[in-house]
Amino acid sequence: MFDSLLNKLRRKKEFKEYEFRVVDFFLPKDGKVQYAQWLHPGEFGNEVRQENIDFYRQYIKPGDLVIDIGANEGDTSVPLAISAGKSGLVLALEPNPHVFKVLEANAKLNPAITNIVALNFAATAYDGEFTFGSGDPSYGNGGIVGFTHNEKRNVRFTLNVTGKNLENYLKQNYADRLDRLSVIKIDTEGYDKEIIKTLEGTISKYQPVIITECFGPSTAEEKKELYALLERLGYRMYHLHDFLGTPPSEITAHDLSGKRTFDILALPKKS
Repeated sequence: MFDSLLNKLRRKKEFKEYEFRVVDFFLPKDGKVQYAQWLHPGEFGNEVRQENIDFYRQYIKPGDLVIDIGANEGDTSVPLAISAGKSGLVLALEPNPHVFKVLEANAKLNPAITNIVALNFAATAYDGEFTFGSGDPSYGNGGIVGFTHNEKRNVRFTLNVTGKNLENYLKQNYADRLDRLSVIKIDTEGYDKEIIKTLEGTISKYQPVIITECFGPSTAEEKKELYALLERLGYRMYHLHDFLGTPPSEITAHDLSGKRTFDILALPKKS
């Protein structure tokens, strides 16, 4: 028994490279969809659901440009891409190399109904090398470290990743598609507001719907800053309870207090 517990604890401290498996989902409206599931035990089991796609179709039309920042294995990228269709485009950013291979696999699946470009870099203020940290030796989750609240968070296991200024990257590579930018989704362990700052010009001009995160461990000041930033950019904010059709409820800066992590739906006030 003691040896078994020691081995279990040892495994929790050791890196392991996890592969993925491709599974089929049969959706009532969109038919057969293939999806690569990462076999990391902390991430395994994501599904493609019709309700998720129907939710995104409220904001995404065929042919639209969508940006998925912190795409992980692609569990959001795939339903976003089905919503945008073959004529649309989803740019899926994921700096973690260990899960990026799964995102690449999902980008190649379903070519008749999706168009995903997987990008192995983080959205950062400037181009360079950054530290990606995780509490998991196999990097099941994590984010860019060295800023405000998480200077000492998620630094037990680290690796170097590439970062790029996304606004500059978009202008250089996708300027012809920016007028169809409809949704930006961000899920980066509390780094979300820093990314929004780097995209202010794009957001101000094109006013996409923004789905971002109120990260529980962030400080009260950081949460207030996130709310004020989106408000200044012309957005009204809602608590997004799920991606299954539950109506979101409007929130104020006060509602961002507490330790809960939840998704924010930011809608342009002019829409």
